[in-house]
Amino acid sequence: MIKNKLLTAAGAAAATFAATAMNVFAETTGATTGNASTTGTDTATPTGTGLPFNIPVWVLIIIYVVVLGLLFYFLIIRPQRKRKKEEEEMKNSICLGQDVVTIGGICGKIVNIKDDNITIQTSIDNTLIEFKSWAIREVKKEETDDAADKK
Repeated sequence: MIKNKLLTAAGAAAATFAATAMNVFAETTGATTGNASTTGTDTATPTGTGLPFNIPVWVLIIIYVVVLGLLFYFLIIRPQRKRKKEEEEMKNSICLGQDVVTIGGICGKIVNIKDDNITIQTSIDNTLIEFKSWAIREVKKEETDDAADKK
């Protein structure tokens, strides 16, 4: 929900910036907005940039790019790195006897770890299936007696 609000605010800011930049461009180049007379007696004379505190347009563009870059970093890059780090820690902490779930939804208990391959036992019939370590989605947490008592 917060992401949606931020993206909406960013979109509104982008639209405002684009409108301001177009107005400034029209004023500085002497372009008209379509309401000029056809007699040729009207001349466009820029009276200012129309921006607060007479800030140059290039400064606004730099500020806009920096703000969008920060928004992109905090909404996309940083959470992805966090998920990747947690996944890497989970895969490095895998040991024999743990219950795991693969990316295909297969549940089982780890019976062998060899290099990048993990063998799991998936049923009462002792069916063994070998997977690559990257195919493990999650390691099921074993409930302790204290956690079971609280429920």
